[in-house]
Amino acid sequence: MSLLMELNAILDGLKLPVETGNFSGVPPDEYAVLTPLTDGFPLFADDMPQMETQEVRLSLYAKGNYRRRTRQITSALLAAGITVTERRYIEYEADTGYHAYAVDAAKIYRLED
Repeated sequence: MSLLMELNAILDGLKLPVETGNFSGVPPDEYAVLTPLTDGFPLFADDMPQMETQEVRLSLYAKGNYRRRTRQITSALLAAGITVTERRYIEYEADTGYHAYAVDAAKIYRLED
């Protein structure tokens, strides 16, 4: 399991599309983009780490009430045992009409063989 896979499943459950490329049709009024930030080994004391911390930025783009959706996303992440390390409003894109909001998430995973 990876954090990207967990986030995709959570967003699917929230009925929030996750986009990774160009839109083939009309873009939805709200969607998310997942960007991996880091995969690190901060929790080890020898040369053989057994755990890794994965961090991902979830960028929400919404034409409507982004606050309701960010609260919903944050609640779902916390309920799934995912740490929310930062939330921040990025900007209003006047040319597209989207509010951009970032939610940074992290989780520790056991290394697999």
